[in-house]
Amino acid sequence: MRYRHHAVALLLSLGLLTGVAHARIDSIVAHRFFHVQLGAASAQPTSGRLLLFAIDATTAEAKAKAESESKGKNSVIDEVDANPFRATETSVAAREVDYWVPGQSVDIDADRLAFPAGWSQLPSGDYYVQAVLDVDHSYNYTGRGAGDLVSAVVKVHLPSASIPTLALVKTLPARDPWVASASAPAAMRDAMAAARQHATLVDFTSPSLSAFWGRSIHMRGWVLTPPGYDAKAATRYPTVYYTQGFGGNNDRVMGPLSNVSAAMAKGEMPPMIWVFLDESSPTGTHEFADSVNNGPWGHALTEELIPQLESQYRMDGRLNGRFLNGHSSGGWATLWLQTRYPKIFGGTWSTSPDPSDFHDFTGIDLYAPDANAYHRPDGSAYPLVRDHAKVLGTFEQFAKLERVLGPYGGQLASFEWVFSPRGRDGRPEPMFDRDTGVVDPAVVAYWRDHYDIAYRLQQQWPQLKADLDGKIHLYVGTADTFYLDGAAHKLQAVLDGLHAKSEFHFLPDRTHFDLYVQGKDRQGLLKQISWEMYAIARPDSKLKAPAATAP
Repeated sequence: MRYRHHAVALLLSLGLLTGVAHARIDSIVAHRFFHVQLGAASAQPTSGRLLLFAIDATTAEAKAKAESESKGKNSVIDEVDANPFRATETSVAAREVDYWVPGQSVDIDADRLAFPAGWSQLPSGDYYVQAVLDVDHSYNYTGRGAGDLVSAVVKVHLPSASIPTLALVKTLPARDPWVASASAPAAMRDAMAAARQHATLVDFTSPSLSAFWGRSIHMRGWVLTPPGYDAKAATRYPTVYYTQGFGGNNDRVMGPLSNVSAAMAKGEMPPMIWVFLDESSPTGTHEFADSVNNGPWGHALTEELIPQLESQYRMDGRLNGRFLNGHSSGGWATLWLQTRYPKIFGGTWSTSPDPSDFHDFTGIDLYAPDANAYHRPDGSAYPLVRDHAKVLGTFEQFAKLERVLGPYGGQLASFEWVFSPRGRDGRPEPMFDRDTGVVDPAVVAYWRDHYDIAYRLQQQWPQLKADLDGKIHLYVGTADTFYLDGAAHKLQAVLDGLHAKSEFHFLPDRTHFDLYVQGKDRQGLLKQISWEMYAIARPDSKLKAPAATAP
């Protein structure tokens, strides 16, 4: 930095700076830099996306104090991270680093690629700062995780008289997904231990996906068998294919899996085989949709993995023996699979699905003339995250934070990896401009023709009716956190206009995260859904839902 100042002084003394150039040099000098050293966290050269997080010290200390009082913990600030539900609370800066040698320092310009703005614009004061090296570029999907390198949290005053220095001193360890955290209730720990006895890892190499990528591509998941399951017995079981929402993966499904296992053991859910599918990928969620960018995931599931599983387990392979359930992005995936492969699945129970009608893409009409993802025609911002009536974040904030965290793996980029045509650079064409929010109508037209579920149903209902009628069951809260109830209303209107048989349930005042709660039972809706499935698969069974979970 001192050399930049010396250069400016020399130019000024020679009278070689115009007013415009002077302003440009001032802006360069104002950039805020940090030194980050590859310290004890790694003994080998490494690469990745270097992320720097800063939060106002007063805000951080107040949060830590409140948490300590509510949970009885010490008031320690040991992590600074981004939070899309409070998007502007934490400042983030980033840069790519290649072949970083232990002991070497790199500079990160906290104004070059930053959110919500360059750090030179931060008010003067104390901040807690932490550096993280995202070694596998997965931060946008899972956040920091095993193998990432982190620094200690350092309190600095900004602006600083010297360049602050941080050192990456710790490698985050891997953890056994079957071991509950120490803070988990004893009942959850017991449920996970019991479920583990009935769960088998799925690790299937897909021929079609491997051919698409030119390397082995694995489809992963878990098969959960019901109590009393005997692989040698004649009994066959209805099968539920379950997909998680954005951020889920094979290591993060133990909670839902354990809940289902415990409920079947208690008789609160009927005996069925559950296949917990992992729909995560380096580009985000692939949604089990055939895509020119991600490959033929729908084909691989229906033509390869499911036949393989049905040859291994006592699964009911009839049409009315296969069902779908998923939430959020998993809700969209199951809705897509049911409408795309109606001869394979006997029904979907999709909850809070991502937009199924692009006339309402979290509140944005992508088909409107001069559509903009950031601003309404009157200039007001499109919200994206809410807590009932309170807006927590805008579409623009979400998109620009995602861009800093990494070029792929984020929720919005994930949509493009599934829905968009492939660009000349080999990457999916962006649906909207990340700087301005301007929507590309040509890309949207491709989205419509290939992945707008409502549009597809309108265009193909005569061919789909016989196999699809009565198989769509959708649940969403009227206060959905991501405004997903809007698209659900539009999909219902389309199906009603086609005189289709379908079930739509808009649960009053429920959000994205409490949709399944019934009374004191946080999984009440899932139990209800399971009995609805079982009634279709086994209409003559004397086994019925307990009164508390009856539909």
